[in-house]
Amino acid sequence: MGHTAAEIAEADRRFADWMRGNLSLAAEHLAVSVTGDPVFGWQMRSIGARARDDSGGDRWLRVVSEFPQWARGQFWTGNADANDLPETISRPRVLGTFEWEDGRCQRAELSTLLPGHPCSNTDIPATDEPMPFSWWSTLKDTLATLAGTSTSRVHADQDQVTRRIREAFGSQATTHVERWETVHGDLHWNNVLCAEFGLLGWDGWGRGPAGTDAATLLCCSLLAPATYVAVLSQFRSVLDTSTGRVAQLYAAARLLHRAERDQHHEAVRALRIHGRLLAE
Repeated sequence: MGHTAAEIAEADRRFADWMRGNLSLAAEHLAVSVTGDPVFGWQMRSIGARARDDSGGDRWLRVVSEFPQWARGQFWTGNADANDLPETISRPRVLGTFEWEDGRCQRAELSTLLPGHPCSNTDIPATDEPMPFSWWSTLKDTLATLAGTSTSRVHADQDQVTRRIREAFGSQATTHVERWETVHGDLHWNNVLCAEFGLLGWDGWGRGPAGTDAATLLCCSLLAPATYVAVLSQFRSVLDTSTGRVAQLYAAARLLHRAERDQHHEAVRALRIHGRLLAE
């Protein structure tokens, strides 16, 4: 028997309260005071808030909660591993971590707080996000620097790319990746900062198909026509290559899985159409 809407809402409320308790525990251990309203990540997997340390510095405190079988590997330590990236890449720096178990595995990360703000409250916004030329220029320079950075981390290998694309768009779709580079891996509009440029959400960065980041941002712009055109014009040189088209299929497949779980029906329709056109 399935759960009623009221039962699901009550379970979500209790889980949210539990996550707030985890945030308080992390703040106590890392010696900071939470000063902002908590913000929940996707599927309430994480919770984060502004915090202040003993010196009066503003920080960001985040706690990720995961089942033990998933609380391991490169994805678990991605934000801290990003500390080793070139300084010219604007990103938060992890200052301290704390892990504990309480039925699930918890990982707290205290990071520097970037001055910008997310371009959108959602990863696939339904309204256009107009950006000045300087913002696009900084984004392109940042992704070029990242692409040329050596790392042993892997965002996705050929098997992962092939499996995701074929699960979403069928066996007829081209999946062979000719060029690889270091990618952010989750470049949606809630992970890029406006006003002052910066990139958040470094959990899954590593080697992946060339153009993965441009392809992800393009697929996250399908509901905002002017933004879609802007992304396409800025990154056409990589998106129009064979690997760029595979990267778009891969990005669409990843985002489709997320949109289906969130019941974001408009995004699901747009991603399916985009993927089918590429797969033909």
